[in-house]
Amino acid sequence: MTKRVEGKIAVVTGGAAGMGRAHARLLASEGARVVVTDVDAAGGRETVDLIEGEGGTATFVEHDVSKAKDWESVVGHATEEYGRIDVLVNNAGILAFTSLQDTEEEVWDRIFAVNAKGTYLGCKAVLPAMERSTAPSIINISSMYGIIGAPNAAAYEASKGAVRTLTKAAAVDFKEFGIRVNSVHPGVIATAMTNDILADAEGTKALLGTTILDRAGQPEEVSAVVLFLASDESSFMNGSEVVVDGGYIAQ
Repeated sequence: MTKRVEGKIAVVTGGAAGMGRAHARLLASEGARVVVTDVDAAGGRETVDLIEGEGGTATFVEHDVSKAKDWESVVGHATEEYGRIDVLVNNAGILAFTSLQDTEEEVWDRIFAVNAKGTYLGCKAVLPAMERSTAPSIINISSMYGIIGAPNAAAYEASKGAVRTLTKAAAVDFKEFGIRVNSVHPGVIATAMTNDILADAEGTKALLGTTILDRAGQPEEVSAVVLFLASDESSFMNGSEVVVDGGYIAQ
């Protein structure tokens, strides 16, 4: 049976843990050769070890997504190793739980540097390498909070809203190159970012809010959507946003 992304070259940022690690592992298991990137070198190499232990192919590049020079290194590595890039998953992101009135300027700038600027730099940096691909796809990880508001995460929500609309702009601008660009909007997912809150019953209730399925999602449930958007199965999707939130924003 043919694997769903057999032979594709994929770059996954923020791949040292959580959703990024899950995305990288699933793409590799479905036949992609994965370039894992992260500022956390130990975690990134651990992801590569896991992929190789599962019979997949992966390499690691230490990478701060907010720096254009680092993006040049990632693209250079991918093209030197594999000749092109078929899939980019802009997954790296950071979060601060502060209200707008309590958000310091430095916190705002850092969150936007990673979440919004990092996505912009990634989309731009991979363009030459993706022109060599026959079916290039960029997947930007936004959030349900890129669509709705909530208390105490103003900078994060604003940055993820930027990712949402940047995705649509990129889809339009990259039309001439045949590159599809879509966004994924996870809800409450059980990762290191949320585990402390989810360990407490009251915290869990508050965090889940109106989630219809009444539970947190698993990283692999988001990865399944990333895999679909990376594959040729999603060939008629471009500039789309896919919400994976257990029904949080449905009511």
